[in-house]
Amino acid sequence: MNTKLTLTIEQEVIKRAKEYAKDKNRSLSDIIENYLKTLTKEERTERDKKLNPVVKSLKGSFNIPKKDMDYKKELRNRLEEKYS
Repeated sequence: MNTKLTLTIEQEVIKRAKEYAKDKNRSLSDIIENYLKTLTKEERTERDKKLNPVVKSLKGSFNIPKKDMDYKKELRNRLEEKYS
């Protein structure tokens, strides 16, 4: 079901957007609708991703201090701290 939406956008932006749509043989509504679908799909995809419980428990628990950090060693140390 389509619903009408009123937006407030700068006049020059609307002018350029209409020219773009005309050049692409598409309606401006179609372009905006597809753009919004893309935006909301990306957010939903990110939100729906499930983290491994180990990763979730470590998320935000430390900052990477240097580029040559041994990730496996750091993970092992953190898990040992947590479960000992």
